Amino acid sequence: MAIENVRPTRLELLRTRRRIQVAKRGLNLLKLKRTALIQEFFALSRQARELRGDLQRKVARGYGSIRMAEMLEGPVRLENVAMLLPQIHPIRVATKNVMGVKTPRVDGSAYVPLGGSELLDLPTSIDESIRHFQGIYQVVLNIAEKENAMRRLLKEIERTKRRANAIENVLVPRLENTVRYIKFRFDEMERDSFSMLKSVKRKIEREAAAAEGAAVAA
Repeated sequence: MAIENVRPTRLELLRTRRRIQVAKRGLNLLKLKRTALIQEFFALSRQARELRGDLQRKVARGYGSIRMAEMLEGPVRLENVAMLLPQIHPIRVATKNVMGVKTPRVDGSAYVPLGGSELLDLPTSIDESIRHFQGIYQVVLNIAEKENAMRRLLKEIERTKRRANAIENVLVPRLENTVRYIKFRFDEMERDSFSMLKSVKRKIEREAAAAEGAAVAA
C-alpha cells in the first residue's frame, strides 16, 4: 500500500507500530532459525567428512579381503558365491524434523545385511569379504543420508535468509516510512489548526474592538 493512500489517523499509527513490532519479532525468530540451521548443517558436514574417510578405509580393506579370497579360493568360486548370495532388502527411509525441515533418516532395522555363510558353507576368507562389503554398504547409506539432509538444510537456509532480508530491508523500512508520514501529517494538521485558531482569535479581537468603538461613539 502506497504511503499516499494511508489514512493519517491515530488508529492507523498504532496499527502500523504494532506491525513493526511483530515484523521485528519475526525477524529475530528467522535469524535464530537460520543460526540453528547453519549449526546443524556444519555438524552434518563434519559427520559426512568423517564417514567419507571411514568409507575410504573400509573400501581399501574390502578390496584387500577380496584379493585375499581370490588368491585362496580362486576367481571362479568367488563368482559362484556372488550369484548365490541373497539380495539386499528394500530400505525404509524415515524423516527427521530439524527446525521445520524434513530430512531423511535411514531406518537401520530395515537394513538386512548380506549373510548366508551358514547356508553356503563359505570359507573364512569369502565370509570376511562379505562382511567388509556389508559395512561399506551401510557407510554409503549413512553418507547419502547426511548429504541429502545437507542439501535440504542449505536450501532452507537460503530461503530463510531471503525472508529475513525482505523483512529487514523492505517491510520494516516501509512501515517506518509510513509512521514518519503519519506523524508528518499530524504535525501539518496541528500547524493548520494553530494557524486557524490564531486567525479566528484575531478576527474575534477585531470584532470586539469594533464593537467597543461603536459603543464609545454612541
